[in-house]
Amino acid sequence: MAGLARSVAAAILLLSTTTFGFAANKVIIILDASGSMWAQIDGKPKLEIARESLRTVLQSVPADDEIGFMAYGHRQKGSCEDIELIVPPQAGSASAISAAADSMKFLGKTPLTAAVKQAAEALKYTEDKATVVLITDGLETCGGDPCALGKELKETGVAFTADVVGFGLTADEGRQIACLAENTGGKYIQASDEKALQQALVETVAAPAPAPEPAPAPAPAPEPAKPEFNFMPSVAMAEGGDPITDGNARSIKPRPTARAAIRS
Repeated sequence: MAGLARSVAAAILLLSTTTFGFAANKVIIILDASGSMWAQIDGKPKLEIARESLRTVLQSVPADDEIGFMAYGHRQKGSCEDIELIVPPQAGSASAISAAADSMKFLGKTPLTAAVKQAAEALKYTEDKATVVLITDGLETCGGDPCALGKELKETGVAFTADVVGFGLTADEGRQIACLAENTGGKYIQASDEKALQQALVETVAAPAPAPEPAPAPAPAPEPAKPEFNFMPSVAMAEGGDPITDGNARSIKPRPTARAAIRS
């Protein structure tokens, strides 16, 4: 019986954890490794900015968050199939992701729609809460429709969200890809330089968990009961009547009236 009780308690704990959202976050970061990442911002290649920003921000990710890393365009120059989940989602993956980004080549195309779909499937988005963070410096170049994909993933997923960071995109380019995030309830963030990219990653990858609701204030202590005294009401004595009593029902000698004094 003791073993059964422990099993039931464990099942209840697991159910409550899943139901109320206390489970660790599961996220896959997708990095654009296409050839356009060699372009420079402020004299520095975008790929170097992306590597350094990832390394910096991943140090502040909550320890129990399960972070994975995917890239496209890093192995073959002209292939739309060049998509790879390099680091599966797991806790404590910061160093592995940084190492993968540091050794990566940037030379291919931009199949971002197919990459987001593969990342969602790797996260089992139809069964569990899942988040994908896409960092891209270009638009789709392999015929995919990111807007339609966003709607599909939102409709078929349990709680799927795609956040998109447009790194060095123009405002017009950003509008063409923001729909992927918006259609899933995610965020589109325009990042024009290194500082903005780091801030975007803080908001999407290293965002702190919502603060717990404050505990209800303790109820005020009840006031001490006040003693009750039952006093007998004073009784006015008519002339020649009964003795007057005070509030404690003690007899009080009546004072002689003026008429009584004359008689005496």
